[in-house]
Amino acid sequence: MLLARRTFALGTFSVTQLSRRLSSRASAVLGALDIPTTLTELPGVYDGDWKGSGEVFQSICPTTGEVLANVKSASPAELHGALERTREAYVYLRSVPAPRRGEIIRQIREALAAKREELGALVSLEMGKIRSEGVGEVQEFVDICDYAVGLSRIMNGRVINSERPGHTILEVPNPLGVLGVLSAFNFPVAVYGWNLSISMAAGNATIWKPSPSTPLCSIAVTKIVSSVLEKNGIPGAVAGLVTGGKDVGEALVQSREVDMISFTGSENVGRVVGKNVQSRFGKVLLELGGNNAAIVMPDADLSLAVPAVFFGSVGTAGQRCTSTRRLYLHRSIAPEFLSRLQKLYASLKPGDPLDPSTLLGPLHTPVALDIYNGAITELKAAGADILAGGGRYDGLPSPLNQGNFVRPTIAIPKSGTSSALWATERFAPVLYVAEFDELEQAIAWNNAVPQGLSSSLWTRDMRNVGRWIGPTGSDAGIVNVNVGTSGAEIGAAFGGNKASRPTSIFSTGWGRESGGDAWKQYVRWSACTINFSDEAPLAQGVNFTPS
Repeated sequence: MLLARRTFALGTFSVTQLSRRLSSRASAVLGALDIPTTLTELPGVYDGDWKGSGEVFQSICPTTGEVLANVKSASPAELHGALERTREAYVYLRSVPAPRRGEIIRQIREALAAKREELGALVSLEMGKIRSEGVGEVQEFVDICDYAVGLSRIMNGRVINSERPGHTILEVPNPLGVLGVLSAFNFPVAVYGWNLSISMAAGNATIWKPSPSTPLCSIAVTKIVSSVLEKNGIPGAVAGLVTGGKDVGEALVQSREVDMISFTGSENVGRVVGKNVQSRFGKVLLELGGNNAAIVMPDADLSLAVPAVFFGSVGTAGQRCTSTRRLYLHRSIAPEFLSRLQKLYASLKPGDPLDPSTLLGPLHTPVALDIYNGAITELKAAGADILAGGGRYDGLPSPLNQGNFVRPTIAIPKSGTSSALWATERFAPVLYVAEFDELEQAIAWNNAVPQGLSSSLWTRDMRNVGRWIGPTGSDAGIVNVNVGTSGAEIGAAFGGNKASRPTSIFSTGWGRESGGDAWKQYVRWSACTINFSDEAPLAQGVNFTPS
């Protein structure tokens, strides 16, 4: 029962303390990041100062059902003020030399790396992914900072030859303005890191609206980043935070103070975000559906392919954008492949994600449980063969029995691969399997769905590789060979292809984040023609001289 309530200062925080204390398990994780370990109301807004007087959101541990904290979100007035301060911060930052901005990012990288294990544990506690994946997610933020530091010295344009004597043409990148980042629950640290680091290198200010179910990760990251900004005399609103629900997200998307929106989430919400941003002619970057396929040829090395499919389908409890959801096996190797895969599935034991030996954590929310249950019900109703899983775990010890644990499932649907069942992404650990005879058939199945994020081909035949990565091959944004669908590095741009088709409302969104040329979306481009001659000729030989 919650009893007395009192407000006190903790560093730059003003928190409302409630009487009930957290479990020792949660207290150890939060205490390592200087987050109060009594059940408290934390401020969830940062624009240079911590505040929050809007709706209160609970952070709930998906492993045990324990309430970790209550977070006070942004009120309409606080959101308006945060947007104003973010715009002011952009005006300041755009004039800071890019290599100096890179030095700030380098310091952020060092501060994050110093807390990598602690932040990774918080990701495991609040999101539910296993400890190794939680730490790996923080490492991804560290890695993209490294990338952005170097990028800050080479965000170059181009020199173009002019047809006019004594002229030259430059294509020049300049800071864009304010970036709004709306991130999802499944990567509560890394996706923001992709955007913040590249955006800051480009000279933009960023305002972050995280998933309402992972507010503690966003608060912990923002505390680390803001400490670096403060130390260097940089306005805190360069990396602002506004926690909240649908109303806060809608306000950011609709605000003309936000020049670009980066949204990661569901296809249905992404469609709304895209329409709203386009209606005001803002820039938008969408990372939406996955529904990713792995194809295994008869010449594949199964000692590599089977573990990769296992991780792709079970890692993060099937809650990655790049999780393997469709598996196409050549008929000649299907029995052996499935036998090996079923043995790995049988070895799974649900456990506390904070335990280094755990490979299977919980689903993130009860809503995710509903998605899983719906997928299983649909499969059983259609007469699918369930080779593994097919329901929740029973009889788990306390406190795991209060968690969102399900059995990862392998199913062979009876419906054809062109049915809606195959074309609909289920954000849960459910793997659909079909057999094929020719690579062209498998490629057609891979491409038949409306989503196009990641894909994987397992083969040792270079002719197959050529077909797979070429114009008649996979149409996904990530086209791997002898590498699973899940677990991309930061060096290349991350994102998918495809818009919705006449028969489907779903899409992947065409977004490109992280490495490669993704930075070019975070700047405004100008074509600059410079005349250094004593004449002023017109292009294309036009003569406009009075007679």
